[in-house]
Amino acid sequence: MSSWGTVVDRGLEGVVVGSTELSRVEGEAGRLTYRGFDIDDLAPNATFEEVCYLLLFGQLPNSYQLEDLRVRLAANRALPAALVEWMRTTPKDAPPMAVLRTMVSGLALFTPHLEDGAHPSNPRAAIHLIAKTPSIVAAWDRIRRGLEPIAPLPHLSTAANFLYMRTGRAPLPAAERALDTYLVLLADHSYNASTFAARVTASTRADIYGAATSAIATLEGDLHGGAPGKVMKMILEIGEPERAGAYVRALLARGERIMGMGHREYKVRDPRARHLDAMAQSLAEASESKWYAIARALEDASNAALSESKPGRRIYANVEFYTAPTLYALGLAPDEFTCAFACGRMAGWTAHVLEQLRDGRLIRPQATYTGPETSEWVPIERRGR
Repeated sequence: MSSWGTVVDRGLEGVVVGSTELSRVEGEAGRLTYRGFDIDDLAPNATFEEVCYLLLFGQLPNSYQLEDLRVRLAANRALPAALVEWMRTTPKDAPPMAVLRTMVSGLALFTPHLEDGAHPSNPRAAIHLIAKTPSIVAAWDRIRRGLEPIAPLPHLSTAANFLYMRTGRAPLPAAERALDTYLVLLADHSYNASTFAARVTASTRADIYGAATSAIATLEGDLHGGAPGKVMKMILEIGEPERAGAYVRALLARGERIMGMGHREYKVRDPRARHLDAMAQSLAEASESKWYAIARALEDASNAALSESKPGRRIYANVEFYTAPTLYALGLAPDEFTCAFACGRMAGWTAHVLEQLRDGRLIRPQATYTGPETSEWVPIERRGR
């Protein structure tokens, strides 16, 4: 409540600012749907390409439509040579998300534009962005390690190409499926912070490249997409499952938060976390790694600490928590985790931008002014030091 009696909903929590046909988050029930399809059905059954078609065109594709989309994605994966050269001149210690943000913005320089300088914002442009985002992430991973980027292969899926372009080796089916499922799970999530940023940008009639750049910049923050890398940092610092309890107690004693735990929308377990939990466990068993076991111990220790201060309360791991051991098992460095998030979410961002452009309404909220009521002008020679 402001001093003027106006109700201020900080963070817009609970405020409905628009509508969408793309996805629905039911926080109390722990349910997520894309155009009515439950994520529990899509995650084990759909490919990322099918979900892209669903989000962009409003229905699941038939075999002809899916093959057409695969061909169009394959035709758009290669990066402009000038963009790759730009990455080569970028400082090798530049954060991957900063590079991704810059290069996605740079893509607009190499695509045809209208007379007013804007780019056509349509499904073709969306497919262009969805196809090239993983290529940028994979190319930067190699360039910063002193290696040459690897060209995509036309017959590989989005997930398989991403893993191939990082290593030069065709991925194992289990690895491809794990990453494909991850991309499906992260493709959309209603009016989250980065999607809202994209829609605000699009509402001004900025084009799809500007909106996508806004979304990536927003995703970078720790409170939205930046948590998985911090989760992996905790897991690596813990080192062994039995050390999780002491680590959590020390963390909380310093007043720090446990990254990847809890969610603004879900009051029960994040439905995406269930699938990532299972994937992380499966990958750990195949590689005999300890990272999943540490993650489980960390989640349990977090709840043990919570029950000491608030008996009966439980905090759940969100989608970002089990992203960490999943992507680490697939060979990604922690500072690349949010980039992988962007590779999946680009499908949702672009679909939301197209939906917002059809809506046509400028998003322009109000704010409650809390500064001084009046201020007296004083000439500069009379102002104190």
